Parts: sequence; structure tokens; C-alpha cells
Amino acid sequence: CTQARIGHRMNIVFRCDPALIDLLPRPVPAKAALPDWLRQMAPRVPSPLHQRSIRTVKQCPPFVDAMTHGFVIPLPCDVTVSDGTFAWDWPLPPLAVPGHPRAPLSFHVPEQIAGSPLAHGQRSALKFNSFWTIELEPGWSLMAVHPINRDDLPFRSISGLVDADRFNAVGINFPAIWTDPVFCGVLPRGTPIAQCYPVPRETLTLTCEPMNDAQLHRYDEVAAQIMAGPGVYRRRHRSKRGVP
Repeated sequence: CTQARIGHRMNIVFRCDPALIDLLPRPVPAKAALPDWLRQMAPRVPSPLHQRSIRTVKQCPPFVDAMTHGFVIPLPCDVTVSDGTFAWDWPLPPLAVPGHPRAPLSFHVPEQIAGSPLAHGQRSALKFNSFWTIELEPGWSLMAVHPINRDDLPFRSISGLVDADRFNAVGINFPAIWTDPVFCGVLPRGTPIAQCYPVPRETLTLTCEPMNDAQLHRYDEVAAQIMAGPGVYRRRHRSKRGVP
């Protein structure tokens, strides 16, 4: 089953109310939504501790590959935040579906997260409303997480897993905790509110065993290569994104 998926290009279908098709920002591959701070980072910086120049996370493939994995859902309009209040000016035309949300966000009452580490006193949780339905291929679920490594955002999206091959007639909303109480400004249209990627629904088998002689030799060999110089993973082990 796993072998059959190698090299497969998944088709993810996004749909919206016909009145919104030319108004909404569209989901984009996560690699197209990288933040400016990553682009502007220096690849190497001096380290007083090491007494030499060292590589930054910009040169760490797992760090960057995680940020480029899947796709991101963008905020549909500017949202102004001031003194804990949220406001927007986003006039929409009449929609084909009467029960469709019109506001970019709503709220969960504090009681819904009371007793969890997500609770912060009596503050409500946000809910970023979805204007796109998301349909995956059979056997796949949608993992939605906070945009990866994006601690610069003033909120923290809550992770969730949805069987979007079966639940795709309506949009998936994205709850979040507002983490910056002193933030005052504008969340611009297009801000990534969630990073999503398909995951297969299959039972895992976990096997723990000691390394054999060949595996011990390979461990020692790769460890020596890593100690000898940088870039071993990137040059010899990393798969090009989208290439099996």
C-alpha cells in the first residue's frame, strides 16, 4: 500500500461559494508563503562561544523543509486588533449558501478550553472561519497545525486532524489562542492562519530492536561523515521536495 503511493501526486480540491471565487485569497503551497525573516536571515553568523562562524537555521534542511511542507490557509481580509478587540471592514456580496459565515473569525468561550494548557484565565479562543472546503483523496486525513516555526505570529493555531476525504461538504474552521496581549495593529490579508498537509490513515506497527553489525558499521560511517564537515544530510540523504 505504501509502495503504491511513492511518486503519487495528490489532488487536493478547494471549493468556495460562487460569489467568493474572485474575492478570496487562495490556499497556496507552504513554500510560497515563507516569512520575510527567513529570507533575510544570514546563513552564517559569528559565535563567541565557538570562536568561529556557524550556520543558522536558514541552512538547516529539516527546519526549512518543515516550513515548506503542505499548504497554508490565508486570512481572507485585514483584521485590526486593538485593546483585545478585533475589527474588519470586509463587505461581502450576497452568498449562495444562507448559513455560510461572513466574518473572518469568531470565538470559542473560555469554558471550552478550561482545564487544558490552552486556557489563559477567562480569555476566549479565536476561531478562524473557513471559506474553502477541502477535499482529499480516499483514505487520507488532513492535519492542520500552527504555521510551522512561525512564533512571530501573535496567535497559536490549535492542531487538529480531520478526515477530509469524508468531511468536505463544509469548511474546516481553525481554532487558535491569541498569545500576544499587547499586540496592536493589523493582521494583513494573506497571513497564514494554519499549515495543512495530508496524512494517510493506516495502522502503525512500531518495532524496537538492536542494531546488527551492518547497521552499527553504517551508523559509525555516517556519524564520521557528519563530524568531518557540514551538508551531509542535504547532499546525500535529503530528497528533493516533490521527488520520490
